[in-house]
Amino acid sequence: MSNSLSNAVVALGANLSLRGNGPEVTLRNALDAISRQGVVIRAVSRFFATPCFPAGAGPDYVNAAALIATEKPATELLSVLHAVEHEFGRERIQRWGMRTLDLDLVCFDEQVLPDRAQFDRWLTLPPEAQRQEAPDQLILPHPRLQDRAFVLVPMADIAPDWRHPVLDRTVSQMVTDLPADDIAAVTPL
Repeated sequence: MSNSLSNAVVALGANLSLRGNGPEVTLRNALDAISRQGVVIRAVSRFFATPCFPAGAGPDYVNAAALIATEKPATELLSVLHAVEHEFGRERIQRWGMRTLDLDLVCFDEQVLPDRAQFDRWLTLPPEAQRQEAPDQLILPHPRLQDRAFVLVPMADIAPDWRHPVLDRTVSQMVTDLPADDIAAVTPL
């Protein structure tokens, strides 16, 4: 492989059927679609059933994570992920709502984007503001990564030793920092 490849983690989720297929089939098909875009899929986590977030917003999810390698810069990779979401019927209407496919770029090597000040702003945004505001640019690592068992538990399957460049915690450490009930709610299929 080329030395110019960057490693990234993509969190996958779905809680609505698409074209007669359940969420698990959609995630598998989305991984195939991503790989057709010149992205190397190095590892895929187990698939997990997870409660809808926020609670009561719809049917439960199927979640997974993929470790990928790409020559594309992070912003171009995000465009690829959005195109795949669109191909699978994703409409960006409601923040944290039901969806046929959700592909989140969780981390890209150890990059902090767009810069530390903007990352810190989104990291410390109060929960009520998180529901109302969405960044107009790519924020990496994902500012809610450390709070979400439905991302961290699958990520621990494929990148347990990845270290958050701001929090200085590995994925395994961030999982152990979560409430036990949150971890227990993420169950392998």
